[in-house]
Amino acid sequence: VRFAGQEILALAAENAQQAEEAAKLIKIDYTELPFVVDLDKAMAADAPAVFSKADEPTPTMANIKPARIYPDKGGPLEVDQLLKSSHQVVEATYRTQVQTHSPMETHGVVAHWKEDELTVWASTQGTFNVRDDIADYFNIPKSKIRVITKFMGGGFGSKLKADIYSMLAVKLSREAGRPVRLMLSRKEDHLATGNRPDSLQTVTIGADKAGKITAIKLKSFGTPGVGGGAGTSGPAKFIYDAEKIYTEESDVYTNAGPAAPFRAPGHPQGAFALEQAIDEMAYRLGMDPLEFRKQNTLSDKVRQVEYRYGAERAGWNKRNPKAGSGSGVIRSGLGVANSLWYYIYMPGSHVSLNVNDDGSVNLLSGVQDIGSGIVTPMAMIVAEELGLSPADINVTIGDTAFGLAPASGGSQTTSGLTPAVRNAAWTARQRILDIVASELKCEIKDLSIADGKIYISQQPESGLTWKEACKKIRRGEFTVSGDRGPDYYEPERFKISGVQFADVDVDTGTGSISVKRVVAIHDCGRPMDRLTLENQINGGIIQGISYALFENRQLDRNTGRMVNPNMEMYKIAGSMDIPEIETYVVDLNLAQSSTGAIGIGEPATVPTSAAIANAVYHAIGVRIRELPMTPARVLAALESAKGEGR
Repeated sequence: VRFAGQEILALAAENAQQAEEAAKLIKIDYTELPFVVDLDKAMAADAPAVFSKADEPTPTMANIKPARIYPDKGGPLEVDQLLKSSHQVVEATYRTQVQTHSPMETHGVVAHWKEDELTVWASTQGTFNVRDDIADYFNIPKSKIRVITKFMGGGFGSKLKADIYSMLAVKLSREAGRPVRLMLSRKEDHLATGNRPDSLQTVTIGADKAGKITAIKLKSFGTPGVGGGAGTSGPAKFIYDAEKIYTEESDVYTNAGPAAPFRAPGHPQGAFALEQAIDEMAYRLGMDPLEFRKQNTLSDKVRQVEYRYGAERAGWNKRNPKAGSGSGVIRSGLGVANSLWYYIYMPGSHVSLNVNDDGSVNLLSGVQDIGSGIVTPMAMIVAEELGLSPADINVTIGDTAFGLAPASGGSQTTSGLTPAVRNAAWTARQRILDIVASELKCEIKDLSIADGKIYISQQPESGLTWKEACKKIRRGEFTVSGDRGPDYYEPERFKISGVQFADVDVDTGTGSISVKRVVAIHDCGRPMDRLTLENQINGGIIQGISYALFENRQLDRNTGRMVNPNMEMYKIAGSMDIPEIETYVVDLNLAQSSTGAIGIGEPATVPTSAAIANAVYHAIGVRIRELPMTPARVLAALESAKGEGR
């Protein structure tokens, strides 16, 4: 047992109360060993070893895994030489906290064996991932496993696979010969199902007299507990047109629950550090922070458009260029930050489309909806091809019996699934047009389909209604399928850009930060449904505000236990903390697939904390380099600035 909250045993009972009482009767003998839950202490040479040399996943030095090194157009010596010759150099250290996923619905499954076939109802972001993990673990054919996820209450990356609790439920069900339901408590969810790792990042940036970034250097440490994946280098590597970039990032083991993918893994941490360093360099050079960013991202034409849109809507030109120039107790500031994510999709996704002789249409997919509303664009695409209303399309999802579908992770669901939907709908369209062409004695190419009617293009009054055409389907129905093949060509842009502006008030008497307004400009290919799209962006911003100001997993260094494993003590932004949010989308039809869709679920949460931090500096003239930006940290920074005579 390496952390408080790690799974030790599982038992099944008739009801939850009986199970809890039975668990209390079990006594476990254990010997307490030295442990460490603090990042800095874990890196010390004499720190307790989280893993013994015989069973550690990767060789370590004082719990530190070997660094992942990324030299871009040069190694560390070349970067250091370039920094030495730069006109200005900014170097600072930043810290971010551990954030738990805290979905509204905790992790859980229901497992039911019927003879040699297994059905699992799971709260998951990946129905097929769960199926495959269970098949591998128990060495049973995938064809014997069915995973169903009709609805689920969020996951943010923590529910992408079948974790140990899923395996336990399956095992207990098989041994008991009965269905087993296993839902984790809120405390268990906090302790053992994943988190966003903390970070300790030193960022060094050099620039010449003209304001061109010469070099970026990042050295980062983070603790994923007993897991892995604490990297933060994405923004540093891919946003700015620096001549040379070098990053070095290391995971540090601690006796804490393992990390898991969390909405844009590593990027909110990386952006918080990088974007503040970029801001600091702009002020050092006497340049406007937005103009400095424009000058150093000229290769990204889309981002240049986003800067312009955002500056107009955020009122950037009305901003006082001097930081901390306000007077009075409440001081206002406006900050900006960039985001970055990646264009990802999964070839091979499959859907089935059924058209009946009464005109009804059924679309089937194994994809799960984690709250993003994927069924809406699916229905819209079918309706667009068949000349119907989205309300006419019945979409059934969340069952591995319906064929392969992407997991809801990496912002790939829409880009990975909607081309398959369009391909199926196009095939169905051709079947119906063929029927009508025979009826009207014309060529398919002469027909149009719109508003529930199929007609000869040059004779709109001719033709059949959708239902009349469907009545002529042989054997009462037909079913077609669609698959998501590779893109037509390599993407011009593998990066997804975004820019956010934050308007804040800082109370210098209490240290509290109030976010008044966020303006978000993002690109995500060709928008499918703007309502659900903007909802995704808004949700990402809200989670970014919560990360910036409130959330913080706290472990007792003396016991190793989490002291705030509930929704009362683990603070999350509430409705009164949410500002006015203005969302704008830059349409890009890159024509890489039949829908041109690119994901947006993750990019929107990346720059929010950095934009708020830069706005706080603009308001009070003092940097807050540690998250969350609590009132205590604001007051401490103001007091420290007084001592330095600022």
